[in-house]
Amino acid sequence: MAQRGKRRVWSDDEKRTICAQTRVPGVSVSQVARRYDVNANLVFKWLREGWLPADAAMVEASCFLPVEIVGKASLTEPVIEMPDNRIEIELASGHSLKISGAYDPDALARLIRGLMP
Repeated sequence: MAQRGKRRVWSDDEKRTICAQTRVPGVSVSQVARRYDVNANLVFKWLREGWLPADAAMVEASCFLPVEIVGKASLTEPVIEMPDNRIEIELASGHSLKISGAYDPDALARLIRGLMP
């Protein structure tokens, strides 16, 4: 009968680190699993169990967006047509974001989620 090897025990920090690296753009779960010599199915299990840290968005490729925060907007303000290369987003908090020029939609979504109460 073949003798089985010892099972590796992963610490909570190691699980969080490995799971966070799966959120980096262009990196697959299997690549991360190979890097740490762990089965990809185990990494998927950890992701389902919620081992992804709350600040995993910070692990992703960072980029900065120009942001202008203005006071609370009135509901009676007229709607102003914006040029194609400019968008304005009003948040439930009453603040608004004005973005002009090229932007990364994923980075913008992470920014908005970070500003939500």
